[in-house]
Amino acid sequence: MSGVQQFEVAEDDDDTRLDRWFKRIFPNLAHGRVEKLCRTGQIRVDGGRVKASARLAAGQIVRVPPLGELPPPKPRKTISLKDDEAAELQSLVIYRDRDVLAFNKPAGLAVQGGTGTTRHLDAMLDSLKFDAEERPKLVHRLDKDTSGVLLLARSTKAAKSLTEAFRHRLTRKVYWALVHGVPRPQEGKIDAKLAKMPVQGGETMQIDPRNGKPAVTYYAVVEKAAQKAAWVAMMPVTGRTHQLRVHMAAIETPIVGDQKYGADALPLSGLSGKLHLHAREISLRGPNGKMLNLQAPLPEHMLKTWKFFDFNPKDDGNPFEELEL
Repeated sequence: MSGVQQFEVAEDDDDTRLDRWFKRIFPNLAHGRVEKLCRTGQIRVDGGRVKASARLAAGQIVRVPPLGELPPPKPRKTISLKDDEAAELQSLVIYRDRDVLAFNKPAGLAVQGGTGTTRHLDAMLDSLKFDAEERPKLVHRLDKDTSGVLLLARSTKAAKSLTEAFRHRLTRKVYWALVHGVPRPQEGKIDAKLAKMPVQGGETMQIDPRNGKPAVTYYAVVEKAAQKAAWVAMMPVTGRTHQLRVHMAAIETPIVGDQKYGADALPLSGLSGKLHLHAREISLRGPNGKMLNLQAPLPEHMLKTWKFFDFNPKDDGNPFEELEL
């Protein structure tokens, strides 16, 4: 590979370590070489020298020096599904055209692998190829315990278009959640910067007005059950890790089932202990110019909760259509 290359950091890669970014973009480039290229100043971010452990921010420019001939990439880790497993996975597809595939991700299924996670959607994507020539490509992510609409690109060209749409915030994402209590006021905007904080066994997010990255969420109560709980619709403007969970906890109405950010909240009797957070809807213009409005039905544990409170999941639940960002 010859010539210097310049890459703009996508929003989905915001707060990603530089070495992990290289692992994704250049999977066959050895980690030790990334370290050396950083030490010698050949890899730069926004023109400055960086360490391989540096965190990237969306919009930054990564300078990649000539890398020469790289060794062949290691085989992609895949999971061969049985016919019935593949059929079950395919049954979760809620939309498909030449460029885009929308998938209703179940709660509990990780999108990508990590420490201790070997079974994840990224390893199963061969089963969602259908009639396309290329394997589907991830263009954004959902937390493991969050269910709902996940978009996949069906070609490299479509992936570039969809990635640009997410990067430049040309998508509208609406989430549904059940929260403890009722937010006050019942609709509003949460503008609270978030930063990662290392903890034993991993890391967590916290509000950090000084050093955090911008994070903005609009929310509105759709229905409430007295003052005990509320069905809340949320529209994130930014896409920080655990943003919705931290923001709802910050206004003292944590999401039901959130053991990380709502651990102090008492469980609601008769309800599932799973996280009650669902990516309900994504609206965007697809790579072919067609406007898409894609919705995913509630997962079983949330549907039971909605019935328990006599909430109607067929209600629109999107109070943000007229909102100008």
